[in-house]
Amino acid sequence: MSNGLTRRDREKRAYNLGLVGAGAGVATVVLVVLAIVGVVGFALPVLTAVIAALAGFAFTRTVN
Repeated sequence: MSNGLTRRDREKRAYNLGLVGAGAGVATVVLVVLAIVGVVGFALPVLTAVIAALAGFAFTRTVN
């Protein structure tokens, strides 16, 4: 079960991944609104959504 990390290291990794995922999720919502208004293109919201999804996947792999 252990991948060589201590419990503290796994906690820290999960916390950081949670922050990244939440931040990318908020950025995605803001960028989608800006893309609808026409300020930015749709590539940036898609990129931030992918980052949020990857961080969420890595978070679940870390805590399980």
